[in-house]
Amino acid sequence: MAATRVIEIRTEIPGPRSREILERERRAVAQPLIVHEPIVADLARGATITDVDGNTFVDFVGGVGVANVGHNHPRVVEAITDQAERFLHTDFTVVPYESYVALAERLGALAPISGETRGAFFNAGAEAVENAVKLARLHTKRQGVIAFEGAFHGRTWMALTMTSRTSPYKKGLGPFAPEVYRTPYPNAYRGPDAATALRALERLFTTHVSPEHIAAVVFEPQQGEGGFVPAPPEFVEGLRRICDEHGIVLVADEVQTGFGRTGRMFAMEHFGVEPDLMIVAKSIAGGLPLSGVIGRAAIMDGPHAGAIGGTFIGNPLALAAALAVLDVFAEEGLVERAQLLGAALRARMLDWQERWPQIGDVRGLGAMLAIELVRDPATKEPAPELVERVIDEALQRGLILLKAGVDGNCIRVLCPLTISDPELDDGLRAWEDALAATLG
Repeated sequence: MAATRVIEIRTEIPGPRSREILERERRAVAQPLIVHEPIVADLARGATITDVDGNTFVDFVGGVGVANVGHNHPRVVEAITDQAERFLHTDFTVVPYESYVALAERLGALAPISGETRGAFFNAGAEAVENAVKLARLHTKRQGVIAFEGAFHGRTWMALTMTSRTSPYKKGLGPFAPEVYRTPYPNAYRGPDAATALRALERLFTTHVSPEHIAAVVFEPQQGEGGFVPAPPEFVEGLRRICDEHGIVLVADEVQTGFGRTGRMFAMEHFGVEPDLMIVAKSIAGGLPLSGVIGRAAIMDGPHAGAIGGTFIGNPLALAAALAVLDVFAEEGLVERAQLLGAALRARMLDWQERWPQIGDVRGLGAMLAIELVRDPATKEPAPELVERVIDEALQRGLILLKAGVDGNCIRVLCPLTISDPELDDGLRAWEDALAATLG
């Protein structure tokens, strides 16, 4: 019996309607907003997107990690609709609502942080990053922040300062926020190893800044935009030890790693190490803007009244969606599904690596996986041009992919965890054909 096909390509890619709209986009929308794919969405369901020309694609991007429960999950849509009929906005700090409290309670219970926790909600991930820094500074009465090479924490001023990649994110935008320091992040493929990275961090305390001046160490348990580089357990353990020794707040940025993506509800669960503050966003609300900081009560409660806030923080629609997302995770076993997806994806990627030497590395936790393409496996010279070609070839075959990495030479997977087996098979088939067309 023939396999069920999900991908349906009815026109050339891009189709005529997409081309027409994108021509209007070039005349009306600010050009620094890079459009990565030359197709225009009309409908998204589960793990597929149908464009305005009627072409249906399998989506391995998920709105850059936002659609872990899939596009337009019925439970999420129902929750948004119900809330929209009740009220859209009051400003929680003026007239509060129960959903804000309920989400803080539920995420506090799920977060890998022992003892009493508190939650505070915002809009974008970068906003939560900035508020985590505020909370750490107010708690410690210090100013310094340590981030890492390859990090991505957002595009607002402090978050952009903490972000590592210069082009395109930081080019021409300095001067940046003061008192942000940077050290190497371990990378099993390219180095350094965990011990070397930890020594560099401790050397920083001698050559650049006293540890008594540092408020927070902010890190991604697995780097996202930096190339899906997972932290070794000994590195995370070392960060915890250093922070404990010097009274520094350890902040885990789980914006991209959270909500089941790595085969745990939160990536920090892989390490048996507790952060003091945890930043969440992206898939928290199934597609609506919402972010948050979950952390130890002593740190979250310490600042003066009004130290954090904002008009739209914890929007009622997004909070309703977030509560529905947690219900979907529990009812559909999406954390376990991520583990199964990760095993299937990794097996296929390792097979590709044996077939094509230009795939220098396969890495990641759970279903948060990537391949890194190189021109020569001996020199490990990055091959961003091959990545661009593979992504283009995949789109022609009905698969949406996205690159990552400081050198732009990685292809990552952020498909919905609700993806069906036929959708996964169709997507992997298209990706393999794209690799064959590009790598020979």
